[in-house]
Amino acid sequence: MKKSNEKLGRSLSDLLKDESLLTSVELLQKDKSLAQLLIPLDQIVPNPFQPRQNFDPIALQELADSIKEHGILTPILVRRRANKYEIVAGERRFRASKLANKTSIPAIVQEFDDLQMSEIALIENIQRENLSPLEEARAYAELQKKYNCTQEQLAKKVGKSRPYIANILRLRTLPIRVQKELEKQNLSVGHVRTLIGLEEEEALAYIE
Repeated sequence: MKKSNEKLGRSLSDLLKDESLLTSVELLQKDKSLAQLLIPLDQIVPNPFQPRQNFDPIALQELADSIKEHGILTPILVRRRANKYEIVAGERRFRASKLANKTSIPAIVQEFDDLQMSEIALIENIQRENLSPLEEARAYAELQKKYNCTQEQLAKKVGKSRPYIANILRLRTLPIRVQKELEKQNLSVGHVRTLIGLEEEEALAYIE
């Protein structure tokens, strides 16, 4: 498959010479010359590095309705692992296809290492999905740990300002109960920021 792809279009390694990893992924999905497979949905599993824990059910249903009417317009990108395929990009299309009662989905198969898979999943979600503040904080923390980079370097990588990164990361220092209330949207980010740095008892007293 890899040999076939290299003959038909630019490979990932070719694209990475000129483009960022995320841009390379976008270009691969849009490259009409690359060979596509129609892969059964039951042979596909999500990206193991996917930081998103919740997908908007309304948005997924809207996408499923579109797929029923128009089909999949852009193939998903996967890598082969044993007898399964792991999603590199396109998990929303995969989930929506299941909702649309499809049994297979068009896909492009390319090789990605674990570090690339992690970066793609994290940055793609950060830039394109409405991650909750805590999901975003966890994603930034994971990226920072994997790349051993400063907040300044991380900000450049994901296209955010350093103060923004710093403020989001501080949410992870909140007491677990406060974090749960934020995750449930019972508290706003603006509200919980005032609790950062307080002792746990004092912070919890504010949300009683």
